[in-house]
Amino acid sequence: MRNILDSFDQTVFRFIVKLAYSQYKRPRQGYIKHYQVLKRYFFMQKVLGINRSIPWPVDFRSKVIGWEIIKKGIMCDPGDNPGIYINAYGGLTFGDNVEIAANTVIVTTNHNKYDQRKTWGPTGVTIGSNVWIGANCVILPGTQIGDEVTIGAGCIIQGIIPSKSTVKKNNDNHTITPKSRPYDWDIYSEKLT
Repeated sequence: MRNILDSFDQTVFRFIVKLAYSQYKRPRQGYIKHYQVLKRYFFMQKVLGINRSIPWPVDFRSKVIGWEIIKKGIMCDPGDNPGIYINAYGGLTFGDNVEIAANTVIVTTNHNKYDQRKTWGPTGVTIGSNVWIGANCVILPGTQIGDEVTIGAGCIIQGIIPSKSTVKKNNDNHTITPKSRPYDWDIYSEKLT
């Protein structure tokens, strides 16, 4: 029975997911099943129309504006967790295998402090591959995050975060610690949806 259900998920539900979400590129095994993608996102996004035009799954409690400007790799669905706010109008690039936890804010532009109708200062955000951004983080304009970076919950990130590092919040500041070994998962060996 389980084999029949898995087969149905890999054929019928996978086909529907590919039709509904043209930019959904996730592992066929080891992530969530295709029917779960449909159950979690499809009705609110495609039927009720919350974030309807975005070609990857976005939680109905998240907001992604300027999605047309986002450049993203595989295994990256910005806004798929609850409470994420993304303003991509200043330019936003994600590498492969980027996960963003709940209630994270990514802003790519600033308001001019003398005329808030205008923008000023650094714009754009670049996030590398194999990056995890913990819950309740804020990523500010001009930020560049390298590859294989883990950002702990509650961090406010601005500037350059080097590759192969971990960022943790400690009271009033952040600690950036180099990682001691390379990333374990070869994401490019996976069969994708």
